[in-house]
Amino acid sequence: MSILLIAFGVSFIVTFLATPILRRVALAFGACDLPSPRRINKKPVPNLGGIAIYLGILVGILLNTSQGYLILGILVGSTIIAIVGLLDDLVGLSPPVKMGGQILAALSLLPFGVEIQFITNPWGGMFFLGAWSVPITILWVVGITNTVNFIDGLDGLAAGVAAIASGTLAIVALQEGQLGAAIMALIIAGSALAFLFFNFHPAKIFMGDTGAMLLGFILASTSVIGALKSATAMTVLVPVLALGVPIADTLLAIVRRKTNGHSIALADKDHIHHRLLRLGFSHRGAVLVVYGTTMFLGLMAILINSMRGLEGFLLLGLAAVVVGLGGWRLGIFRLKNRPGENIYPPL
Repeated sequence: MSILLIAFGVSFIVTFLATPILRRVALAFGACDLPSPRRINKKPVPNLGGIAIYLGILVGILLNTSQGYLILGILVGSTIIAIVGLLDDLVGLSPPVKMGGQILAALSLLPFGVEIQFITNPWGGMFFLGAWSVPITILWVVGITNTVNFIDGLDGLAAGVAAIASGTLAIVALQEGQLGAAIMALIIAGSALAFLFFNFHPAKIFMGDTGAMLLGFILASTSVIGALKSATAMTVLVPVLALGVPIADTLLAIVRRKTNGHSIALADKDHIHHRLLRLGFSHRGAVLVVYGTTMFLGLMAILINSMRGLEGFLLLGLAAVVVGLGGWRLGIFRLKNRPGENIYPPL
């Protein structure tokens, strides 16, 4: 238990101490997000907070290298994705270049054994992926990296969701006896929670793509060495539920943009948090609704992981109905836009 507390505490303290320093550095060098139609901030906000998140994770991992090559592999990939994000924050990268960097980071996991080699069959046994292991691992890691980046649209949203999701992954890892995955998840939680002190509305600093892509990447990687590496029947559902909000938001955005004849790279103002704001929720209120939904899905993931196949699927169905009805009432599933509605200029 002490090693778990140390992992959480170290990453929390490092990020907590580094964030205000990086805020001053960003202000001194003008590394700020300026107000624009695509941003919610009304004044310039420093955007180098992702470096503080990286530093907390870095120190946390370096103090836990006894957990082996899996965690070291995540450190290598995280460093690559942090560099890609920082370059995007400072100079801007084209979508193909950014995607190339994400794929490179995902590929760097493979030599360290961070790979989805099988998918558990809830009714018994496993489906071994064989040659499909590499592309599925890359698809999962790159996909989750971008889902967390996409929801980073309100103060504290991505950091809070990452903290809750990583807490879920930590509990499930402990259920499965996976100490390394639990340590990694708590390192993420500590760093994300520390940053949240400065990032909750009104934000004093933003994490930028550096932090958002890093959190997505490291959550995806941790789920690969944890829930997705377990032979327990229902663990395949755990990371999908823990990251259910960003995954659903991204899938809805893709379908919505294709339905309206737009490129999936054409940003819009119809993400879940945008719709909550239009429904009258305050900035903090919208964020808290997403937190609450993520907590609910995380609790369902923990309960489902301890159940047998049929019981787990019944609870999963109940969770889907509850979340689906809530989303329907909030208009989350409306796909068709009126001409020109809620569309930003191309990325």
